[in-house]
Amino acid sequence: MWRIWRLYDPLRAMVVQGIFLFGLAAMIHLILLSTNKFNWLDGAKKTQTASVQNSPMPAEKS
Repeated sequence: MWRIWRLYDPLRAMVVQGIFLFGLAAMIHLILLSTNKFNWLDGAKKTQTASVQNSPMPAEKS
C-alpha cells in the first residue's frame, strides 16, 4: 500500500476524492428532486386519476 502513496500525492488524492464525492452527492440530490415521489421541497404531487379511480360507484337507478 505504501508504494501506491509514493506514486500519488495523498493530499491531492483526498482533495480529488472529496470533490468527486461532493459532485456525486449533488447529482443524486438533484435527480431525486426532479422526481414526483422523492421531491421533499414541493411534496408529492397527487394525480387526479387516483381520486377518480377510487370514487364510489354511482347509485343504481331502478
